[in-house]
Amino acid sequence: MSTPPRILIVEDESGIADTLQYVLRSDGFTPVWCETAEAALQSFRAELPALAILDVGLPDMNGFELFRKMQAHLRERALPELPMVFLTARSDEIDRVVGLELGADDYIAKPFSPRELVARVRTILRRSQRGVAAAPSVGVAPPVAAPAVAAAPALPFVVDTERMQIRYYGRALELSRYEYGLLRLLVQRPGRVFTRDELLNQVWDDASESFDRTVDAHIKTLRAKLRAVAPALDPIRTLRGTGYALNEDLPAAP
Repeated sequence: MSTPPRILIVEDESGIADTLQYVLRSDGFTPVWCETAEAALQSFRAELPALAILDVGLPDMNGFELFRKMQAHLRERALPELPMVFLTARSDEIDRVVGLELGADDYIAKPFSPRELVARVRTILRRSQRGVAAAPSVGVAPPVAAPAVAAAPALPFVVDTERMQIRYYGRALELSRYEYGLLRLLVQRPGRVFTRDELLNQVWDDASESFDRTVDAHIKTLRAKLRAVAPALDPIRTLRGTGYALNEDLPAAP
């Protein structure tokens, strides 16, 4: 008999934590509740959960900083990435973008439907398990017999599939796993328009209406990183009501 997935809840409001524990336990998960970031770090280091739900406004540490510390712990021990979701009372776009840019799997603003949150948790866990079983390329399968480092069809980009790294005009981009998956897919087919549903299916590997805006948020942070290298260029085109495509007419030098 398999062990129920362990879900770490880091939330200082006991009412919200009680509700989350109840719905998660009712759906077959094992919830573990911590009121503070320090307690959460101790629990995280002692036994890794299947997924962590982090409140942004914790009393002893910002939720984003807690996320960074957890990620650092995984890197130090060469452990695989672990799905994480931000939970917050603030719905400002800047908070949402920061959370997604860090590499979080989702961002949910209070008040929220506990059942919807559980549904998202299940979706994220399914997606994450598929990604581990399939390949480390975030849902984008590498071409058969392709070299580890390949020049992309668009001259400014070079994709290194082994390191999951992309260079833009010679500079390595600091990308989250989903930003890498999006850009790699666009770079493979310059000019080809990808709808949001296609991007969800091929990068996140599980289409859901709940994640539609996640694509837009990741494209936004991706554009900011590309603009930091070449401010005068916008390599990602938006086709309103349709989706996104990589510009085919980028110059060889910025």
